[in-house]
Amino acid sequence: MQDPFVNLRVPGPTPVPDQVARAAARPMVNHRGPEFAAAMTEVVEGLKPFFGTRDDPLLLTGSGTGAMEAAIVNVLSPGDEVLAVTIGVFGDRFADIAQAFGATVHRLQAEWGKAIEPDAVAQALKEHRNIKAVLLTHNETSTGVTNDLAAIAAVVRTGGGDAPLLLADGVSSIGALPFEMDVWNIDVAITGSQKSWMSPPGVGMIALSERAWKAYAEARMPRFYWDFGKARKNGTRGTTPFTPAVGVVHALQEALRLMHAEGQEAVFARHRHIGVSIRKGIKSLGLELFADPAVVSNTVTAVRIPARVDASAFLRDLRQRHHLVVGSGQDWLKGSIFRIGHMGWIHDSDVDHLLSALRSALQTARLEEAV
Repeated sequence: MQDPFVNLRVPGPTPVPDQVARAAARPMVNHRGPEFAAAMTEVVEGLKPFFGTRDDPLLLTGSGTGAMEAAIVNVLSPGDEVLAVTIGVFGDRFADIAQAFGATVHRLQAEWGKAIEPDAVAQALKEHRNIKAVLLTHNETSTGVTNDLAAIAAVVRTGGGDAPLLLADGVSSIGALPFEMDVWNIDVAITGSQKSWMSPPGVGMIALSERAWKAYAEARMPRFYWDFGKARKNGTRGTTPFTPAVGVVHALQEALRLMHAEGQEAVFARHRHIGVSIRKGIKSLGLELFADPAVVSNTVTAVRIPARVDASAFLRDLRQRHHLVVGSGQDWLKGSIFRIGHMGWIHDSDVDHLLSALRSALQTARLEEAV
């Protein structure tokens, strides 16, 4: 049986408050009935301020990756040219999805641990004149880096109405970091219930601009389950085209009540404060951040594992002896970094436990190294 006091600090899924867990466990209701319609309507309204949009987000039953695929297939056609801006694993994933469905993908890559420069995006768009859409990860959880989405969006939209669509992966940012979809002219924005929203996995949330809806009408990539038109039509009635994750919607309903009671700006301020506290604590332990300090994330921190410390043993000691679960490195970073998720339900006491556990595990690792 899992220890109920585990400090879960992977970059998702994130901890769920007790009242949210209880909401997820409510008796099942008819997903075509008035109870579910009321919950879904409240969730959609509650999401809008955090997306920074006046439009109704869609609820999709699936993960953040499912929402990424949905974004691609609903606004693009096979052969469309796409600029995929990638600074890590999830930027690569967005590009791979577009390629799998027949888009012609031009990749613009930054060194992992750094953000993309807006000027580099501008230059890439000059070199590739027929770009239909730009794919961008706002907050890259594999490296702990946040792109300057507002500045990049301004570059993308230089062409006005003829500019490429901008599809933003906000899976680990929306709900914790400031996000202004309408002001920044983002065309498609996606996130997932298991990240900043203090809820279980199972629901992807996605919002579209009017430009994106016009592109939807012309898009010819295959879609059925992820069809935004079906989701929009059913959403006006407070339901979904297919069976939804009813319990997760109830959890989101309760989580959003907590977030709005705290206040949107207070939620953002708490994440800034926690991010600063964790980074200061990491440095005080003599550890090195992986990300460029100028672009570090306030929802995920990537930390270099000291030389001669066995990564697997170190993470196992954290989990077994200190009840702290952090994420390992991904792709070529596996074994050389660990990642701390600090989005959603996190407070100073969680940070204190995290830093205390890291201090003890490091002492153990260094003693073993000295033997």
